[in-house]
Amino acid sequence: MKFMKRILVVCFCVLNFKGISQNNQLAYYVTKAFLNSPLLKDIRNQVASIKYDSLLIRATAKPQVTGSSFNTYAPVINGFGYDGAITNGGNFNALIGINKLLPNKQNLIAQFENLQLQQTGLGNSSKITEQDIKRTITAQYITAFGSLQQVNFNKEISKLLLKQEVILKKLTQANVYKQSDYLAFVVTMQQQSLISKQLNIQYLNDIATLNYICGILDTSFVELIQPEIEFNPLLGAFKSPLFKQFVIDSLKLNNSKQLININYRPKINLFADGGFISTLANTPYKNIGTSFGVSFTMPIYDGKQKKMQYGKINIAELTRKNYQSFFLIQYQQQVAQLLQQLNATESLLTDIKSQLKYTQSLIDVNGKLLEVGEVRITDFVLALNNYIIAQNLITQNTIARLQTINQLNYWNR
Repeated sequence: MKFMKRILVVCFCVLNFKGISQNNQLAYYVTKAFLNSPLLKDIRNQVASIKYDSLLIRATAKPQVTGSSFNTYAPVINGFGYDGAITNGGNFNALIGINKLLPNKQNLIAQFENLQLQQTGLGNSSKITEQDIKRTITAQYITAFGSLQQVNFNKEISKLLLKQEVILKKLTQANVYKQSDYLAFVVTMQQQSLISKQLNIQYLNDIATLNYICGILDTSFVELIQPEIEFNPLLGAFKSPLFKQFVIDSLKLNNSKQLININYRPKINLFADGGFISTLANTPYKNIGTSFGVSFTMPIYDGKQKKMQYGKINIAELTRKNYQSFFLIQYQQQVAQLLQQLNATESLLTDIKSQLKYTQSLIDVNGKLLEVGEVRITDFVLALNNYIIAQNLITQNTIARLQTINQLNYWNR
């Protein structure tokens, strides 16, 4: 019996040993996840890239200067060679050309509007990504915190059993309780010790998962602080970043139509060049000059491509509206279901807490009676099991309540 007692004490001490630990809050993990997220970094880089796209549009609207040189020599040997009337014996040129497309104000406005819509869309995508990350991190944090609550509760039960075991052993030696009753109690202690070990492993796994999805490299013991998660007032689907994406997509489609219309407008291009063009046949030093001109283009018929492009955009708009309508239905259904679930969980928690008071009182009474040998050990163990079940139900439903609020805040954030 002494050997068994030592084993139980060692197990209890191991479960209570934490070493060097730290306390972390939910905000710590959310912040780390935001900083480490490659998707958020990608979106920030895309926003930075749009600035260069804007500069490129401005650069292409400026005069374009190019240098070119083309030189050929066509010799005639013993009367054999290319016709000199065509080749002039050779052609040598070195030119600097300037090309300027006359600016189309509507074209520039549409292109800059397209970039602005891209930037707005990326900003909204960033909000949605942060929203998704926060929901995922919060859900895992709540799960890990629930495991910690069960670990701490079972440690308290182990302390209670260890305390009662000391008293029960003395009463057994005094023949107040049977040896078989004492052994049955010790078996209960051993089972509780195994449960505590299992819960401790589960908690460590939950913390490891939390670090993993946050991109944190850390294996030290962490004791989580209770999350402060409050249900935010409902704002409605139209203020959600999830819905705003549909609005941005609609604006992008309208912008695409504008860009198509601009492509079918007349274009005027000014050009000029200056340099040296000569066959070197006659006074080449006088063949330095310049030229300039204007070109005009206007689409007349291209097989009704404009109509086809419009048709594709109209189909895309119809698809967008279908997704938007489905989202609104999903939003209303999901919020209504989560609110119903939240109310039911809070009502159940009230009932369980009321029951827990009676179970706690029964444990206290049976504990005192056990110390004087006036209650059966089986009755004490039964009352203890009822107390454990009630407490676990409270923990499970408290975690379920927090998870439900987290989901509601996601749809409502």
